[in-house]
Amino acid sequence: MSEFIPDVSFIIAAYNAEDTLERAIDSALGQGGVSMEVIVVDDCSTDGTRSLAENHGDPRVRVVALPRNGGPSAARNAGLDVATGRWVAVLDSDDAMRPDRLARMIARAEKAEAKIAVDNLDVVRENADEYYTMFPDDKLARLPEMSLADFITSNVIFRSEHNFGYMKPIFERAFIESHGLRFDENLKIGEDYIFLASALADGGRCVVEPMAGYIYYIRKGSISRVLEIHHVDAMIEADKRFLGSHTLDAEALAAQRRRARSLREARSFLNLVQSIKSKSPVGVLKNAFSNPRAVRHLSMPIVARLKRFAAFFRRRNEAAAASSAALPSMGKGPHSNKG
Repeated sequence: MSEFIPDVSFIIAAYNAEDTLERAIDSALGQGGVSMEVIVVDDCSTDGTRSLAENHGDPRVRVVALPRNGGPSAARNAGLDVATGRWVAVLDSDDAMRPDRLARMIARAEKAEAKIAVDNLDVVRENADEYYTMFPDDKLARLPEMSLADFITSNVIFRSEHNFGYMKPIFERAFIESHGLRFDENLKIGEDYIFLASALADGGRCVVEPMAGYIYYIRKGSISRVLEIHHVDAMIEADKRFLGSHTLDAEALAAQRRRARSLREARSFLNLVQSIKSKSPVGVLKNAFSNPRAVRHLSMPIVARLKRFAAFFRRRNEAAAASSAALPSMGKGPHSNKG
C-alpha cells in the first residue's frame, strides 16, 4: 500500500505560545476540501506550549521538539525537513486562517501550474474592535501573478506601510526541495522576504488570491521589539548573498537597486535620528552629509516617519529579545514567532 501524502503540511513554529497555539492548530485542522498534517515545532518553550501540542488529540498533529532554541527560521526549517504534504504552508502560532483558504489557494495555483500562491490578509487587533483587510481586493485582483520585480518593489522602504512581505505564501514542496530552499537562520528580520524572493528568482510562478484567507492578529500588550541598525545591516548582507546566488532580469534588478538604496537610506536615517536624540550636532552633520537623501524624511514629523519605517520591518516569527534602544514599537513581540 502506498504511503498517504496529504495535500498540505502546515508548519507552526511555536515559542511560549500556549495562549494562542490551539486556535492556530484548530484553524489548520478546520480547512475544508484538503487533507493535511499539522507540524508544530516547539522551539524550547518554557511554558505549556509543547504539552498543549502533544496532547491536542488529533492524530494529524505532529510535534517536533528542538533540542535548543534556534529562532523562527530554525524551527521552520525543522518543519520543512519532516513535511510530507504536496504543499507547505507556514502558519504563525498566534494567527489563524479562514476555513476555505487552502482549498482556494491550491486550486488557483494548480490551475495556473504555479509553484507558489499568496493571498490577502485580515488584520485583527485582539481585545479591540479594530479589523481591516491589509490590501484592497481590487489592487490584488489586478495582479493575477506576482513577479520577482513586483515583490521586490513592494519591499522598498518608506514606500508604504504594508508590503507583500507580510503575505504568507504556500509552496509546492517538490519545488522547494528541488531548489534546496530553506530559511536563513542568520536573519532575525527579513527571513520571509529572502525565502520568497529566492523561490521567485528560482523560477517559481506565484499566483495571487485577492480574497483574504489569513488572519493576522496583533496582540494587545505584546512585548514590543525595536529596530536596530544591525538589523538593517543583516538585511543588506542577506540581499548581497541573494544577488550573488541568483540572476535577476532587468526589471527585478532595477527594483533591487531601489531596495538597496532604500536600505542605505534607512540606515542613515536611523543614525540621524539617534544623533538627534543624543543631541550630537557632529553626528547629525556627519549623517546628513553621508546620505543627504535621509534628511528629506525629516520633512515628515519624526514620530510619523519612524512609525512608517517600523511598520515596514514588522515581521512575524521574530525570536530575538527586544533591545533597550529608544525607537518605536515593532509590533508583535519577540516571543510571538513572527517573521
